[in-house]
Amino acid sequence: MIALLVAALAALVLGLVVGRRAAPRRRRAHAERPETVRRILLPFTGSSISRRAFDAAVRLARAENATLMPCYLATVPLNLPLDAALPAQCLRAMPLLETIEQRAIAQDVAIDGRIVRGRTHRDALRRILSDERFDRVIVSAEHQLGPGFTGDDLVWLLDRADAEVLILRPALEDHREVAADVIGHF
Repeated sequence: MIALLVAALAALVLGLVVGRRAAPRRRRAHAERPETVRRILLPFTGSSISRRAFDAAVRLARAENATLMPCYLATVPLNLPLDAALPAQCLRAMPLLETIEQRAIAQDVAIDGRIVRGRTHRDALRRILSDERFDRVIVSAEHQLGPGFTGDDLVWLLDRADAEVLILRPALEDHREVAADVIGHF
């Protein structure tokens, strides 16, 4: 009896299917789905991000053996060329990217941080989504007014992203954030 259970479990693990009809259907369904989630985009716009969104992204990346890609969306004013230097935004983004990287690596999550430019946050997000492929996008919907993604931006993302989109909104009383531990250069 135990040997029969072990053999059945081994057949499932190895992907062996008894019967001719089930095998082709399983192969087609398997070919249409990606094996695993490989890259998770975590876009942000300010000097901190929601702790809940960060924790969810790290948990999913670790569980799915994916690379977490935090991405600061920098806005370039219309009077400057798109490749203009943005020192003030870089000073805000780099410490947070470093903090995210350290916390993710401490939890055995691969990380590949980015800074992407655009005329607006939505334009920068459009650029990264068109230039690279992601399996999942995790966005924090803020309940306070301020810099970040508007409701229209989130609807746009749901319509345009060629990936799973997970929008997390912290509870009204949850003000926990991931912010840079050190400001400035070390």
